[in-house]
Amino acid sequence: MNIEVLADSGSVAERAASLIADYAREAIASRGSFIMAVSGGHTPWIMLRRLAAAQLPWHAVHIFQVDERVAPAGHTDRNLTHLRESLLADSPVPPDQLYAMPVESPDLEAAAGFYAATLRRIAGELPIIDVVHLGLGPDGHTASLVPGDPVLDVDNADVALSGPYQGRRRMTLTYPILNRARRILWVVTGVEKAGMLNRLIDGDRGIPAGRVSSDRALLLADSAAASQHTNRTGGVVCA
Repeated sequence: MNIEVLADSGSVAERAASLIADYAREAIASRGSFIMAVSGGHTPWIMLRRLAAAQLPWHAVHIFQVDERVAPAGHTDRNLTHLRESLLADSPVPPDQLYAMPVESPDLEAAAGFYAATLRRIAGELPIIDVVHLGLGPDGHTASLVPGDPVLDVDNADVALSGPYQGRRRMTLTYPILNRARRILWVVTGVEKAGMLNRLIDGDRGIPAGRVSSDRALLLADSAAASQHTNRTGGVVCA
């Protein structure tokens, strides 16, 4: 895993947006399209607002969700609500190329299967996403792959459901599709993530995030999140 430590969350968001724009141009030049999966979080919403200002061939950009809470349309708990506010409002990305997880469905198992089928339609029969953006929770979760949940053991589906976590069930991409991605972009900010950041960097499979492949991963962290790591190693890994 490559690591960059930046001064603050704003710098992380700016850097992440710049990298994603570069990855998008590269993918579109090589393969004709760019497929990205996006997680939630305060810093990512800033990242997406910066990305929305990029000069890109947006008609070739496809955006999926990494995970979503089972909540009503427009609810502030929904990642989709913030994703639309951050990206669709300010960029020319075609609205029908933002693929919302269908968590309002009365049959969530069927809805997970439908989302997996959408991934196959856009990203190939064995779907490969160009860039998966991931965050890190203070408990070591990423996406909605949460500690102790049976969803951690799903190896025969690209989309699955978690049990209740922080009051809501979730729909999430699973390890198989995450680990097929061409790139993983970790965006981690805040001192509350510092302990788990060390475990992620060490590839600790005892936390859900540690089970995501690090072979093609870049970690962007602010100085607060990386404080314990830089103290342990004697310096910033990469500025």
